[in-house]
Amino acid sequence: MKNNNKKIVIIGAGPGGLAISMLLANCGLDVTVLEKRGQVGGRTGQIRQDGFTFDIGPTFFLYPPVIENIFARCGFDFWAEVPMKKLDPMYRLVFENRGHLDAKANIGAMMEEIARIAPDDAPALQRYMDENRQKLAHFKPVLESAFESVMDFVKPEVMKSIFMLRPQLSIDGDLRRYFADDRVRQAFSFQAKYLGMSPFNCPSLFTILAFLEYEYGVYHPIGGCGAVMDKMAELATRMGVKIKLSEGVESIDFDGKRARSAITAKGRYECDSMVINADFAQTMKTLVPNRIRKRWTDKSIQKKKYSCSTYMMYLGIKGRYDDLPHHTIFLSEDLHGNIDQIQHRKVLPESPSFYVQNASINDSTLAPNGMSTLYVLVPVANLEGETEWNAEAEAKFREFALKRLEAIGLTDLRERIVSEKIMTPQRWHDELDVYNGATFNLSHTLTQMLTFRPHNRFEDLDGVYL
Repeated sequence: MKNNNKKIVIIGAGPGGLAISMLLANCGLDVTVLEKRGQVGGRTGQIRQDGFTFDIGPTFFLYPPVIENIFARCGFDFWAEVPMKKLDPMYRLVFENRGHLDAKANIGAMMEEIARIAPDDAPALQRYMDENRQKLAHFKPVLESAFESVMDFVKPEVMKSIFMLRPQLSIDGDLRRYFADDRVRQAFSFQAKYLGMSPFNCPSLFTILAFLEYEYGVYHPIGGCGAVMDKMAELATRMGVKIKLSEGVESIDFDGKRARSAITAKGRYECDSMVINADFAQTMKTLVPNRIRKRWTDKSIQKKKYSCSTYMMYLGIKGRYDDLPHHTIFLSEDLHGNIDQIQHRKVLPESPSFYVQNASINDSTLAPNGMSTLYVLVPVANLEGETEWNAEAEAKFREFALKRLEAIGLTDLRERIVSEKIMTPQRWHDELDVYNGATFNLSHTLTQMLTFRPHNRFEDLDGVYL
């Protein structure tokens, strides 16, 4: 039943904030989105400078059924609204000093590609796909359910699925049931980085991440992932949502534990319910008084485990690297040591893995004629580490990163750069309000999943949702 009297305030115009604004507006609610930055998208927003366009964060567009469903529920056809290109190969994996593997979109072709470097592992790909298809079918309803207490773990649908979880295994450990060659395992486990985790301790449930790529494909939205955010904002506005840009929330007015309004420099926005789509830890510590939080106190938040951070280079360059794939993942020869330095010792990596997006080979809208964009990501420790990201440290790591990029043939990159933007863990914190610069937020360890994460119906407050 439509109810136009209910007022909803959403803090943050990231993908979650935009999606829920569309869904709530479709129910007839009065929705206002308050966004601190001058554009929508949050970490899925864009940098536009010197005629170049770069996605800030996510560049892989995966598992379209989720956004298809959101659009359809609001009366829109996602594929008609957003131009997309399906990638094949989906990406290239480069194993330092040990060859490469192209992730083919077709399973038969991928089996042939695996056979090129590890003949004995190729036949197991079909078993991996079949078993992970079953795993997703079992766990999708579970993952879409609200886990509000530990008793939810003994629900019949959870107990029926638990045998497939193998909680004692990591992603890498589970993949050993299929693949003996560590390069093949890395090809199906690097996706743990989507969660900011290591494949050697990320729960085995997440073998479904690589499965989703091969089952549903990897896409590039024309204009970048930020273009999807712009389209969602356009449709939300058309549906009556009021999106207020450059209006960061300075405080929240509480009546006991109930949020009554959000206050910005431009005014007060009263609400019946509130949705927080901003960085959870940062929002709690800056906008929600510690005294009214029972479970997620400042002390509790500080004790939690957080993901790694990333060092980013957004480069506008002369010409184009036509031989460089759309996505390239370079995996360090000392992968264990690299991960240990980042996640446990929290020091700068000596031989880091890295990722490069060369989107201009498939999308001419991102750069001026005769030029192209490169997006470079190097996983590094978050701000819990001892590195002080001052100007000297930035300059030193920039040179280190450019030297490292020579490993994939970018030997003349320095002289081709005409536009540049750098993001460090400190800048993630300062410019995008990311707690500890941990770009993937709370780690997805077994003790920080499902009921052990902040609940969607936030348990410490009344009428507040995450």
